[in-house]
Amino acid sequence: MESPQTKKSGLNLPAGMSGTSLRLDTFASSPSSSRSIASLTSPSSLRSISNLTSPSKSSTCSDRFIPCRSSSRLHTFGLVDRPSPVKEGSNEAYSRLLKCELFGSDFASPSSLSSPSAGAPPSPISPSKNMLRFKTDHSTTPSSPYSPSILGQQSSFASDSSTPPPKPPRKVPKTPHKVLDAPSLQDDFYLNLVDWSSQNVLAVGLGTCVYLWSASNSKVTKLCDLGPYDGVCSVQWTREGSFISIGTNLGQVQVWDGTQCKKVRTMGGHQTRTGVLAWNSRILASGSRDRNILQHDMRVSGDFINKLVGHKSEVCGLKWSCDDRELASGGNDNQLLVWNQHSQQPTLRLTEHTAAVKAIAWSPHQSGLLVSGGGTADRCIRFWNTTNGHQLNSVDTGSQVCNLVWSKNVNELVSTHGYSQNQIMVWKYPSLAKVATLTGHSMRVLYLAMSPDGQTIVTGAGDETLRFWNIFPSMKAPAPVKDTGLWSLGRTQIR
Repeated sequence: MESPQTKKSGLNLPAGMSGTSLRLDTFASSPSSSRSIASLTSPSSLRSISNLTSPSKSSTCSDRFIPCRSSSRLHTFGLVDRPSPVKEGSNEAYSRLLKCELFGSDFASPSSLSSPSAGAPPSPISPSKNMLRFKTDHSTTPSSPYSPSILGQQSSFASDSSTPPPKPPRKVPKTPHKVLDAPSLQDDFYLNLVDWSSQNVLAVGLGTCVYLWSASNSKVTKLCDLGPYDGVCSVQWTREGSFISIGTNLGQVQVWDGTQCKKVRTMGGHQTRTGVLAWNSRILASGSRDRNILQHDMRVSGDFINKLVGHKSEVCGLKWSCDDRELASGGNDNQLLVWNQHSQQPTLRLTEHTAAVKAIAWSPHQSGLLVSGGGTADRCIRFWNTTNGHQLNSVDTGSQVCNLVWSKNVNELVSTHGYSQNQIMVWKYPSLAKVATLTGHSMRVLYLAMSPDGQTIVTGAGDETLRFWNIFPSMKAPAPVKDTGLWSLGRTQIR
């Protein structure tokens, strides 16, 4: 029999209360309270409660087990009871002591067992923060606006409202809206036989002749016939659209007045066929199978004013930059060269292509951005920064790249292809996402030109057809001018 001092040291009892009186008072309480306490302290109940937090069978067993009840959902079993009306003070102290020993200090805190306010029905208080979160997570109506479910809904709503809905992809017609017969249109990768002027007139080289087709009234005019001993290898309009240059199989460059159908001038200098021409505002550049590039000035009486030597094989691609400062040339030697007006040597020599470089285009949206395409053994479209010579990006198209042209209305470009798919592809820049893939030609799509409004392209192939495709949107209208009077009228007249 242990002494009272020992029991007192083992149990924290209220002042003036002994262990014997505590035992007698507890069992003297109501039968319901007695049965309740007995059920709590029975071995079977303790075993069932211990099983809630018992370790797995794979855990290492020791001689003593101290359960952790921080994550237990013990309120589900109704362990928080109302205080008994009989001898309320002693029953409360004993209940707090018992629950502290069984379930931890969180159950026995005075704040958790405070009596309810007068007139209000007592409500069970959840014994741990984890339990509150568990109930809140499964509640159909969260009590706090900052609960996880509300925050999730708010963040989702915020993201939906802040992010605009994705634009639907632009629909590009899959079939041409017009097809023209072009008999004797040659199937030669190195020639450039189609060009569309700023005055809406299409020029096509067919055999030894050049024909003009007016897009406004579909009128066809025969511009010239070079005779049985020559042939048309290239055509190119001036930027104003009044004059057209023709490169011949004998190496000549002829300039014709397109409105009067009259030859203005003939210039020599090349030893063999002139397969590519390019105008800037005042200089005409011509490339030939003799590997040279000649620059012609209509204001000078001589045949040419400059000769650029850099390619080791036929020159098949030529394009001036939009500001007329740089000239890009591509050749059958797989090289892409960039020239300026102050040097006889190329400022850039780009050799990443592994096939002939005919397709060349300068971006009208970004200065110094050049795109080029390679032939059958290369099949790649490559993007270059001509300021430093770095390659910005590349994409393998899967087939020979014959032509490239950049849209002036949107930041997109179109490419035409030969072996083996003969397709026309529209690309978005800089993502290089495919906007559309068009098919219809039965042979290589060797020729490409764009209408002056930038919405329609015409393609030509060795199947002797010209096909017109509507692929680009119209140019966005400029913002309305707020000024009034003569300045607004001047802007309107200029447009």
